[in-house]
Amino acid sequence: MKIIAATMGALASILFSLSAAHSEPFVYGFRADLLEYRIGEDADVAAWETFLSAGTDDLKGVWRSDGEYDTTESAFEELENQFRLQTPITEFFDAVAGVRFDTPKGPNRTYGVIGVHGLAPQWFEVDLDFFISGDPIFRLEAEYEGLITNRIILSPRLEVDLPLTNDEEIGAGAWGPKMEVGLRLSYDLIDRAFAPYIGVHYERVFGRSANFAEAEGEDKDGVFFVVGARLLF
Repeated sequence: MKIIAATMGALASILFSLSAAHSEPFVYGFRADLLEYRIGEDADVAAWETFLSAGTDDLKGVWRSDGEYDTTESAFEELENQFRLQTPITEFFDAVAGVRFDTPKGPNRTYGVIGVHGLAPQWFEVDLDFFISGDPIFRLEAEYEGLITNRIILSPRLEVDLPLTNDEEIGAGAWGPKMEVGLRLSYDLIDRAFAPYIGVHYERVFGRSANFAEAEGEDKDGVFFVVGARLLF
């Protein structure tokens, strides 16, 4: 926690100084793309994906937090925090760079982060990140918001993590991806600031990652019914 607090303080100081030097408006905001409870056959999981951002249009700092808490086992399956700087490189894409701290099952992990985030053709939101360490990982995330009405939105979502080396202590096998696929139906109650949703979530590991899961007595895949809400303010 001391490392996280120090990182946030340094990042805020840099952004505030840059904003003052260039006389640009300093803005901040919070959003939760996922804030949900997943109900599965063998386990229930509380999950979230949140973003706290501050800075200017040209440069902002972002704290991203991702987590999955197994309520059956009363233990975190995943707990990830990223602290990133983000700047536009085209009209639709930003470049990001920063650091990622993980406290998963097994030993903690620290990675450098570089990536690009933005809107691909047909308005797909795409994130592509490379996590740099002794055991590097590629991550692809893609999401699309399909408007059924002005308030009812159907959102397919894909996330793929591809480890490039074996990290058996956290169940990551070289070139054995972990895939998560979801479909969520939301209703905007307060001008996109609060949108409850229901949906389905499927996840699976492949290759050596699946072998590591089986060796630990874990399932290679799982299907969950989802209830949750998106937040924006």
